Amino acid sequence: MNDLQTLIDNYLYYCKSQKRLDPKTLKAYRIDLYQFMESISVSHVSNIDVPVLENYISSLHTKYKAKTVKRKLASVKALFHYFEYRNISDKNPFNKIHLKFREPVTLPRVIPLHTIETLLSVIYKQCDEAPTKYQQKNALRDAAVIELLFATGIRISELCSLKKDDINLQDQCILIYGKGAKERRLQIGNNDVIHVLEEYKKVFLPQIQNCNYFL
Repeated sequence: MNDLQTLIDNYLYYCKSQKRLDPKTLKAYRIDLYQFMESISVSHVSNIDVPVLENYISSLHTKYKAKTVKRKLASVKALFHYFEYRNISDKNPFNKIHLKFREPVTLPRVIPLHTIETLLSVIYKQCDEAPTKYQQKNALRDAAVIELLFATGIRISELCSLKKDDINLQDQCILIYGKGAKERRLQIGNNDVIHVLEEYKKVFLPQIQNCNYFL
């Protein structure tokens, strides 16, 4: 085991035992740092200078998208901050590197209107013509989910987290708890959507009261 690998393992143990990072973050750090160690072919920290890092950064750009490159470099930068903190290295080569590159803007994919109309048409047909009450209930649930998603634009995770008291059908609004525990209120301006949600609530009321979730 070389000097750099020992230091990386010590850093990962520090992240686990003192910084209390979760297993997924630790796994990502381990992958990024071991990849860094194997790519530079340098066994001692003192031999890692600006040219070594610049070559590594260039190699990352040839293999990965900008977002992935930024994440991998963040892992390596955190390692060198640890070296400074522990007085393992006198100089941090990242201090002499200006890291700033623009990520390409990726527009979200949009579902064509005709696709949405076809989807809703099939669901409502199932509501009307399903041979069993069980299938009718499932179709009504699907209609409520799809209508609510398209009417508000909320995330699927936010929709699944809606409690029964988060939806006020009388005032036609819903209370959403999003990322970072941020709270926001949305208005449902479509009476047809409200009607579907009212029908859904009427049919599924026992289950809603039992689990305290609306959907």
